[in-house]
Amino acid sequence: MRQTERMAEPGWTSSEREFYLAEFRGRTLGVALAQAPGGSLDALAQVVEELARNGTGCVIVSPSRVLLEKLTPLVIAPAESADWVGALWRALGEGHGVGLWLPEEVSEAGEARPFAARCRVVALRLRLAKLVWIDDRGAIRDPAGSRISLLDLSDADRLADLSSPGSEPESALVGEIGQLLEGGVASVSICSLEGLSDELFTYAGSGTLVTRERYLEVRLLGIDDFGAATDLITRGVDEGYLAPRSEREIESALGRGFGVFVEGRYLAGIGALVRYPAEGAAEIASLYTMTRFAGEGVGGHLVSFALQCARAEGCSQVFACTTSARVERFFERQGFRRVEPEAIPASKWAGYPAERRSELRCLVYAGESN
Repeated sequence: MRQTERMAEPGWTSSEREFYLAEFRGRTLGVALAQAPGGSLDALAQVVEELARNGTGCVIVSPSRVLLEKLTPLVIAPAESADWVGALWRALGEGHGVGLWLPEEVSEAGEARPFAARCRVVALRLRLAKLVWIDDRGAIRDPAGSRISLLDLSDADRLADLSSPGSEPESALVGEIGQLLEGGVASVSICSLEGLSDELFTYAGSGTLVTRERYLEVRLLGIDDFGAATDLITRGVDEGYLAPRSEREIESALGRGFGVFVEGRYLAGIGALVRYPAEGAAEIASLYTMTRFAGEGVGGHLVSFALQCARAEGCSQVFACTTSARVERFFERQGFRRVEPEAIPASKWAGYPAERRSELRCLVYAGESN
């Protein structure tokens, strides 16, 4: 729902971080350093330490042994040992990040094999859960310079087209991303070293997340989704798109809530359907989506799900209220039309603040939009 979103400021909430730490626990991530980053290595060292405490393995891959030795007490070189995979597994079990040194390779024809290709081979051999490619530019950007926060394998051709100066990651990586995803690596992130923590541990991220497929699931929220959903509600309130809510009101919204999940894991947007049984009506409320997943049409999926639920329950009217002109335009594109407040259930206004009511734009679903 691009019309209702705004890029979140860098940062995270505790439940966001806990969500991702739980997802990464017991798995192994890779971080690729094609060259020495422009800034300090402290950000990477801190992330590796936190992942180790979490029970998450971290393999740092680089063509520079000197760089790796600054980051980790153990550096393994596959070219030097046939048993490097077992040695790496043992080292990860000791609770430290492990450096994987991939020195330059030159073919018989005298051509250097790109680091991205060498990195892809070891990532697939280890079947890493995720690979993060560190790039000082921070993300893949479109020709206008805007960050592209989410791509999937069907967008692979777009990667090669994003060739404006300073917009693409290392060119050799572009040809490897598809093979990484097809080979079993669940996702590839491209971000700066300074943005690594936000990319790994926040919903908004800092760079570009590339996944194998664009898979969306819309379903009712389960109790284990409530923490992530509360974060989104809080973010929506802070940004002015949702009305302030008490703790009890948030709990009520969660109990009636539904969400869009990307790849079955990432909560991309939420909404709630509030029933008014005496009037045979239902309200779509607490609708908010993450900027990162704007291109997925998340808002439209949420509205469609709400309308299906309302129809299944025999509701004769579905409405929504907002103070935002952008949100109003979004609902109009979904087939809603503007009405006066008196056209929706009177019970909606019981105890409702008069000041906020005067600012509301009320919309009723009128059928498919043109």
